[in-house]
Amino acid sequence: MKSARRAPVPFQATTIQAALPAILAVILVLASPLTSQAAPATMRVDYYHTGNDKDERFSLDRIVIEPLPWPGNPARTIDTTNLGKYFFEVADADSGRVLYSRGFASMFGEWETTGEAKTMNRTFSESLRFPAVEKKARVTLRKRDRRNAFQDIWSLTIDPADKFIVRDVKPAASGGLIALHNAGPSEDKLDLLVLGDGYTAAERGKFEQDARRLLKVFFSTSPFKEREQDINVWGLVPAAAQSGISRPSGKVHRQSPLGTSYDTFDSERYILTTENRAFRDIAANAPYEVVEIITNSSTYGGGGIFNLYATVAADSEWAPYIFVHEFGHHIAGLADEYYTSDVAYLPAAERIEPWEPNATALLDPANLKWKDLVKAGTPLPTPWPKDEYEKDTRERQVRRRDIRAQNRPESDMNALFREELLRDTRLLNAPPHGGVIGAFEGANYEARGYYRPQSDCIMFTRDEVPFCAVCRRAIETILDLYSRR
Repeated sequence: MKSARRAPVPFQATTIQAALPAILAVILVLASPLTSQAAPATMRVDYYHTGNDKDERFSLDRIVIEPLPWPGNPARTIDTTNLGKYFFEVADADSGRVLYSRGFASMFGEWETTGEAKTMNRTFSESLRFPAVEKKARVTLRKRDRRNAFQDIWSLTIDPADKFIVRDVKPAASGGLIALHNAGPSEDKLDLLVLGDGYTAAERGKFEQDARRLLKVFFSTSPFKEREQDINVWGLVPAAAQSGISRPSGKVHRQSPLGTSYDTFDSERYILTTENRAFRDIAANAPYEVVEIITNSSTYGGGGIFNLYATVAADSEWAPYIFVHEFGHHIAGLADEYYTSDVAYLPAAERIEPWEPNATALLDPANLKWKDLVKAGTPLPTPWPKDEYEKDTRERQVRRRDIRAQNRPESDMNALFREELLRDTRLLNAPPHGGVIGAFEGANYEARGYYRPQSDCIMFTRDEVPFCAVCRRAIETILDLYSRR
């Protein structure tokens, strides 16, 4: 845990025109103290990812130079965290020297584990962003095999002189940049972009209120609380023609600027967007490395994919929890530790060790991922009231499905969740192993064979508990990647 830092100086919300001097100081023509050179441009490769549960293919869409310079840390261009289902690197074509690399996950990577992927092909638009190259470079995309080793699956050569690279892009309509939290130069900070979807022009003020309300929770949660001065936060809210976003299960359809929607992969609470081009072109109006999309909606919902974005329904009573939980997926690749809720994914055919840092299938004390955090004498597996928890949860899941099937008001669902919170907090945090780091069976959507570090955590329940020590450490590692030299 890093020591606490002094409180930030508030930065008044304003449009990009009024804030131009401050924004220019942060992101434009900023000389790196290590290189004494201006920040490079931001290059983006948009591509199509097509396939099913057994086969996948890639095709280039376009290469874009974004309007703003690269905001990243020039000293931390190589990713050594070993996170992500996928990984890409950019290397000099002549020497082979790696210039940039990052691990990530994707919508296709999730979709290929659903039942639908067994019956049809689908295509998803995806993007890779990195500091613009000055000479020919080779971009290589890799994916984990069954042994968790990365294998090459696609590559392309980029010639920065190529006439087909899209340059001088006119910024997409985004309503003007809002500086929500200014901690300093972008190259020294993690830049978080908060995007609003489903807000009309008249609701711009509501977006800012929603963003600030949720950021207050975010910065009161460890480890973000202790690292507040390592994080910049920007806001963009392109005007929607109609208030709200799509929810197909409720027969609600909207053409919102970012295209976010409930019912992703036929999971009623899962909010994502398949409109990657629209999302990227709007986001390019701000410096960013991580993104939180807040939707102008009240039904419980959200989502998070490592190194892509996280989402939350701003007006849900549970938005504070969803914001932090889903951001854990997005920033640090944290696994879902719960296993009793309905999900779209099919059970794994075999127990492969998860790449996520907070779940394991290897109950070996000598090789446990978080063995250094387990106190001597802690039993592995670690006992917890699993049978009682599962019995109670099965009953609540029946009630939850009934609420949705009968189209009852959201207040009924909130009441069920409040009841659940009180019962689970009491059950999961009781002695002798409540709050203890060990190996608790039940994680990664599976009741058997996968283990989580602690009986209760933000990644397991909606209880009023913090991230466990394993999850906090994983988040700190990513914060260090973007804010440490």
